[in-house]
Amino acid sequence: MYEVEMKLRADHEAVAAELDRLDAAHRGSFEQADVYFSAPHRDFAARDEALRLREETGAEGSESVLTYKGPRLEGDSKVRTEHETEIEAPEELTATLEALGFESAATVEKKRERYALDSVTVTLDAVSGLGEFVEIEARVKEGGLEHAREVVEKTAKRLGLEPAEQIETSYLELLLENGG
Repeated sequence: MYEVEMKLRADHEAVAAELDRLDAAHRGSFEQADVYFSAPHRDFAARDEALRLREETGAEGSESVLTYKGPRLEGDSKVRTEHETEIEAPEELTATLEALGFESAATVEKKRERYALDSVTVTLDAVSGLGEFVEIEARVKEGGLEHAREVVEKTAKRLGLEPAEQIETSYLELLLENGG
């Protein structure tokens, strides 16, 4: 599975108004804590990879997901391989990873408002220490990458955002750049 994503700084009030005008379906409000791990046997940052344990809490309850993100592929939007699995005991997984030599490198905390608009997910992110962002995301198999890129870009334009202003740096990288 591939994730095609575009991230932009944006005023949430303006984007939310456009989402409302376009009849996007609100899919919930969530709080997330993403713990990123470093590995004893490879440098994830040098390889443009990430191993993340996400704990998400919303009105429906909470869930934990372990995600491996592969290196970015070439192209105008951020595209990478992504493997995810739900975790029933995040504390036990963290203890297991630490016993194997993995270390918590950083934590990214954010509040999210998630919307469905046609075939994409639009998320309004308020990231602690960084501010307001909008993420537009499509998940596809390999054969649909180019179409997904086009859909993500068109969605940004429909929301009044400029695709050329996208940020390809992850929240983790932005926080580390800001000394967080």
